[in-house]
Amino acid sequence: MDLFERLVNEQLKTMEKLLCLQSEIERCQAMEKQLIKLGKEAELQSMQEKIRQMKRQLREIQKMFEKQTEEVILSYQNERRHTHEPSSTC
Repeated sequence: MDLFERLVNEQLKTMEKLLCLQSEIERCQAMEKQLIKLGKEAELQSMQEKIRQMKRQLREIQKMFEKQTEEVILSYQNERRHTHEPSSTC
């Protein structure tokens, strides 16, 4: 497997993590609303801290995804350069 394909596969795994974490945050936010309605302050604070932690983690994964995107683009450009270079005949 060449570098480009490996980078794309890594990026797909990162995207899967992003989507999973976003889904979990949405689930916790729904629970947060229920805790507000029920007036369960201690549990609400715990849930809000969990949401804050997950959002921090999400930002880190997003940064990683952006970096991977740059690497994929560079790899693609390098691969194209190498495959489209005219061969020199000396």
